[in-house]
This record gives sequence, structure tokens and C-alpha cells, in this order.
Amino acid sequence: MNEVVLQLADAPLDETVIRIALAGALGMFLGLEREWSQKSAGIRTFSLVSLLASVFTILVLETSIGESLLFLGGLLVIVQGVLLAVQGLLGEEDAGLSLTTSVSMLVAYGVGSLVAAGFIIEGVTVAVLSSLLLVLKRELHEFAWGLTREEMRSTTEFAILAFVIYPLLPAETELELGGLTIPLEPQVIWLMVVAVAGIGIVNYAIVSTYGGRGIAVTGFFGGLASSTAVVGTMLDHVRQRPDAASYAVAAILLANAAMATRNLAIAVGFTMGTETDVLVEAIVPLGAVILVAFVIAALTADWRESSAMDLESPFSLKNALAFGAVFLVVLVFGSLAETWFGTLGFYATAVASGFVSSAGATTSAVVLYRGGQLGPSEATIAILLATVSSIVVKAMLAATSPNTNFRNQVALYSGLLLVGGAAATAVVVL
Repeated sequence: MNEVVLQLADAPLDETVIRIALAGALGMFLGLEREWSQKSAGIRTFSLVSLLASVFTILVLETSIGESLLFLGGLLVIVQGVLLAVQGLLGEEDAGLSLTTSVSMLVAYGVGSLVAAGFIIEGVTVAVLSSLLLVLKRELHEFAWGLTREEMRSTTEFAILAFVIYPLLPAETELELGGLTIPLEPQVIWLMVVAVAGIGIVNYAIVSTYGGRGIAVTGFFGGLASSTAVVGTMLDHVRQRPDAASYAVAAILLANAAMATRNLAIAVGFTMGTETDVLVEAIVPLGAVILVAFVIAALTADWRESSAMDLESPFSLKNALAFGAVFLVVLVFGSLAETWFGTLGFYATAVASGFVSSAGATTSAVVLYRGGQLGPSEATIAILLATVSSIVVKAMLAATSPNTNFRNQVALYSGLLLVGGAAATAVVVL
């Protein structure tokens, strides 16, 4: 089997014979789980279904008689599926399993047609995902049966946010404000809302398993993706459980640490092995931010306890939308600041970019440094400005929380991060 796969990989995929063979192989792959589960249709049936679809599709593409045959073949697969479902209803086999087998055969027919039409990657993707769904049957059932009503509602709301609203938004637009034209990217703004919701769902799963300590785990690893989005999740978390404020503060601190770690990795990693010197100037100040964040997080949260935390739902749609509105305001302010500080050029751009993504500003600084447009000091200052603005904007977002203790602690410890980074920079400079 492995030798066949290697031969297929080396052969040109535009050859008709190769596409037919690949369609049959994917059909066998789909039928493997059904055969292992000892269902009424297995490897041979599924492979033949895919081969039939590939032959009829090729006839459609190369002759004028294939359309009716392709339709007839699909109809025959559907009829066979209905017969299997009826067989299950009569008690000879579980009705649900028969229906799954019927649908799987139709998928195999579609895979064969995709591959024959030249959509190789698409066909392989459908086959792999379908096989994965069949193999993970028990896990998927247990997951679905264990969901509460609130969890189902949150899952549906997240699907609407990510898969319905996001594609409908324009990629770019402009906002007229006081005679100034501010370019906006609605999809980017909404993507942040989706990120808040997604991190909230992950946070819910981790906290449900590990208790309060899981919040910090969410903070750090969520911070690697979007440290600003972590704040939206923590705002929702503190709203639901005010007594978990210390863990939420620790999560934001660790999100800042993750953000600084990511920026440091970009600054050092992308300057190693190049004609320019490694950007070592960024190591000490960013390292200080990382160290101070970990120390404060370790001291402020009681890590000896990991009590269960009964959250209401994976995330709040109202809170996610409110966070998106605040983020939009911050984004507009950043654009205005870039316009107002036009004489400062790149530094103002770094600060404004840090409001949205410090990684973007860091990457820009490194690219310009490698190209010779910026010196090491200028590139380091730009990276630090982006990092500082990211820390500040998270404190500003946390200040919208009605929990006084939470917002005061975030403001205080964010200030300590900035002081620690500034002190480390001063020591290096002096």
C-alpha cells in the first residue's frame, strides 16, 4: 500500500489514470472504518463507489454522454443509502449506524468526483475529515451529550459570530471623522471579537477541568495568539465570578509575558543568521517585562488552591460585542494618533500599531532593521513602544470592568511592568 502511495505522489496528478487510482484509494480509506466496524458496506463497496464517480466525472469532462451517467450514479448511491436506512429501521441493523453508512457512501461518491475533476486537495481533505468523524464517533457523542443548554447556546452564538457575520463584513472601509479619513478593517475588528469568544470557550474548558489555575494557562497561551483578546475573556470571567479576580489579573499579566516573549522571539529569531547583527538591545527590556510579569503573577494568585469554578457559560455574547466596541474606539484613537504624530514617523506608527497588534509593529521594525532603514537603537525603541502600548491598552480595557479590585490591580501591576522594563533599559543604556 505504501509503495502505491509513493508512486501516486511521484506521478503527475493531471493524468486521468492517476486520478482514477487516487479516487479508488480514497474510497478504500473511507471504507476502512466501516469495514473495521463490521458494517454492511466496507472497503470494497466504498472504493467501487468512488471509482464509479471518478469514471462518470471524467466522461462528463471529456465526452457529451457523462452528465446523465453521473446523475444516475449519484441517484443509485442515494437509493442504496435509503435501502440501508430501511434495513436499520426494520431492526436488522442500528438505524443510526445505517444512516451514517449511507451518508458516508454519498461522501465517497463526492470524493471520487472531486478527484476526477482535478480538485485533488479538496477531495483528500473531505476524505480525511470524513474518516476522522467516523473514527471519533464515541468521543463526539460523549461531548455532545455532555453539553448543557447554556453551552449549546454559546456554541451556536460562536458559530454565528465566526461563520455568518465575519464573511459578510467588508475587508476595508473608511470612517470620516472631523475632516480626517480613517481607514478601517471591519473584518480585523470582528476577528478580534471572534478571538475573544474562542479564547473564552477554551478558557471555559480548561477552567472546568483545572479550576482557577486553568485561567492562568489560558492567559499565557491565549496571549501568544492575541494578548489583547485575553482581556475580553477575563472581563467576562470576572463578571461571572468576582472572587476569581486574582486569577484573572494573573492571566492578564501572563498574557503580557506571552506578548513580550513573542516580540522577543521575532526580534532575535529573525535577525539571527543574517548580515545584520542580532538585535540584542531588545533582550534586556523585554526580558525584564517577562520576568516581572511571571513574578507578580506567581505572588498575587494563590496557586496552592485550585477550587472548582462554576461558570455560567463558555462566553458572553454581550461582553464580546462590548469588547469589540471598545477595541474599535482604541483602533480609531490609534489611527488619529498616527495622523497627529506624523512628524515622529515610524515611532508613532509603532505606538498606534501596538494598540492592535504589537507583533505587527515588531515585525515591521525587524524588516526595516534588516534592510538597513533602521539602526539597532531605532528598531529596539519601536519594538518597546509597541510593547508598551499593548500593555497600556490592556489596562485601559480592564478599566471598563465594574470590579474595582480587578481594574485597580491590573492598572497597578501593568505600571510595575512598565517601570521594570524602563529600569532595565536605563541600566543597559547607562
